[in-house]
Amino acid sequence: MQLICGVDEAGRGPLAGAVYAAAVILDPAKPIHGLADSKKLSEKKRDALALEIKTHALAWGVAHSTVEEIDAINILQASLLAMQRAIESIQNSQAVQASLTNMQLLVQVDGNKCPKISLPCEAIVKGDSKVQAISAASILAKTARDAALYELDQQYPMYGFAQHKGYPTAAHMALLRQHGVSPVHRRSYAPVRALIPNY
Repeated sequence: MQLICGVDEAGRGPLAGAVYAAAVILDPAKPIHGLADSKKLSEKKRDALALEIKTHALAWGVAHSTVEEIDAINILQASLLAMQRAIESIQNSQAVQASLTNMQLLVQVDGNKCPKISLPCEAIVKGDSKVQAISAASILAKTARDAALYELDQQYPMYGFAQHKGYPTAAHMALLRQHGVSPVHRRSYAPVRALIPNY
């Protein structure tokens, strides 16, 4: 018997804010209907499903890598680090340990690379539309990141983070040029770096 821990990240493309990852082990006895790749769901639907996942999943965890970590080790490594943290946050939970007495845990990650973990792991391209647990993880990662960007919008209202969530839209780029680079912008990203004199 095998339990699947689905893992996905959110926020590799934006110019600002942390990158988030989630790990979810769904409870086979409590199926959640409507799970899909978070990018294909409305924000309202994502929020409703996130609540269901947190209520009914056997275990779930959300973690992130900071802007400083992204700039220091690059976005791919920072994404994998966030995934590793999310997995480790649930690996030793009582619910998981109790379920593993007669089952093996297999980690399935969206994409083509696995984080550094001690558990068996496989990467699945487009896994967020193929594996329910990865879909659930993509929803938790996305809703956590969106919530963080709403908070950044309160701290830095001049950048419009609530609207574009840090992605390099024309509006975001115009505001970035107008107000300069904030402490939450990713300096290692070319459009941001280009606006820093003598970087």
